[in-house]
Amino acid sequence: MKEHLKRTIFLVLGSLFFTVGLVGVLLPILPTTPFMILSAACFAESSPRFHKILLNNRWFGEDLRRWESNKTMKRATKKRATWVIIISFTLSISLLWGNVIWQLVLLCTAILLLFFLWRIAEQVPGGLE
Repeated sequence: MKEHLKRTIFLVLGSLFFTVGLVGVLLPILPTTPFMILSAACFAESSPRFHKILLNNRWFGEDLRRWESNKTMKRATKKRATWVIIISFTLSISLLWGNVIWQLVLLCTAILLLFFLWRIAEQVPGGLE
């Protein structure tokens, strides 16, 4: 019974993180990748089928597999994420023109995201995935 409850909790959490990650595709304040990583970790504990679906996804599966195997990212992925953060936060900040407090909150959030993004180890070129 305990094992069934544990699997159910991880399945619900995995579904929740996956949903938040999808919302993060549209909202710059919610980063997609960390939620997909959390989702994959939860599905690894609860649903091998959903875990496999995430790892085989054509858009983010390769990045999730790399993260699971050696906790690294490709430099190209970091660059792409950096541009997405810069563009989406610039757009959001400009939409809040005149609301300095929220602009500062968004600016600080973007800086924190970029700081943590660039602290993640990079995959060594030619390294095994």
